[in-house]
Amino acid sequence: MLTVNTNTLHLVETWLDSDAENVRVNVNFPLNRAAGTEGGAVVYFEIEPGKSVGRHTDSPEEILYIVAGTAEAEVGDERGVVSAGDLAVIPAMVPHAVTNIGDETLKVVGFFSEADVTSRFDEPVQPIGESVLTMEPIPVPA
Repeated sequence: MLTVNTNTLHLVETWLDSDAENVRVNVNFPLNRAAGTEGGAVVYFEIEPGKSVGRHTDSPEEILYIVAGTAEAEVGDERGVVSAGDLAVIPAMVPHAVTNIGDETLKVVGFFSEADVTSRFDEPVQPIGESVLTMEPIPVPA
């Protein structure tokens, strides 16, 4: 059995150079094919108040579960507010972004319908330096 505790999961701070002040997310990809899953994958991320994850697309459908906080979710041309306890569906390859509009840390689990996930951003995600990302666990530093 694969297990991950989000309370102790090492998160990596990421940003986009074009708006490093506002587009900033702490993230890890703990469950996916590289970690041993066969039919799905998971991303866990946290966003501080006023910050967002940059607009991007993901190859499979994604279901977001808002663990804590309040956010504005942008999916295609739609915008809506989601908060703790809410679920939201993001269709495959539809541009989307999430912005923390609350005053506490936004905590989100994203469930993907496939074990292999490719995310595409308009510019390189730092500190990774790539705009096309394949989901792999981020190792804990020694």
